[in-house]
This record gives sequence, C-alpha cells and structure tokens, in this order.
Amino acid sequence: MKYRVEITDTAWAELQAAYEWLTERAPGAARRWRDSLLQAVAKLESHPGRYPLAPESDYLGGNVRQLLYGKRRGVYRVLYRVDADCVYVLRVRHGARRFLGET
Repeated sequence: MKYRVEITDTAWAELQAAYEWLTERAPGAARRWRDSLLQAVAKLESHPGRYPLAPESDYLGGNVRQLLYGKRRGVYRVLYRVDADCVYVLRVRHGARRFLGET
C-alpha cells in the first residue's frame, strides 16, 4: 500500500527554521541536508510503520512515530502520524531539544 505524505504547517516552519540556521553557517551543506531530509520523509509513503513510537506519542494524542535523520549531534526527529492512507508529518525537531510536554 502506498501512503500519501503531507507535511503540516508547523513541521514546514520548523524545517525552514533549521534550514535557515544551517544556511547562515554552510549554504551548500544546508541545501543537501534539506533535500536529503525531504527524501527520507518521502520514503514514509511505503512503510511508515517501520519506525518506533515517539516518546511524545501519548502527549500528542497517541500513535505518533519518529524517524531519526542525521548523525551524532546533527540528528533531527521527524514526528509523524499514520491515519488511514496518509502520513502526516507533525514536527521536525533537533534531537537535542527536550521532548514535547517535558518541563
């Protein structure tokens, strides 16, 4: 089964903020990072259930999964939910940030 992948406005804004931050430091690397991250997100169309539940799953209403993208200190967490035939990308967060709902 092929799923449709939709990126929410919140996730787009977070991705854009990360891209702009990276662009100030290394424009070429920033473009490669963004393009590769979007390719990884697009692959969710085939098997979105292969990634584990996110620590924030209960906080975000259950059944939220996370795709980890990047290496070492540059890991980003792509939080998404599968609903029927669609994958909704909810958030794109740097791995060093606190989990949503943590105080």
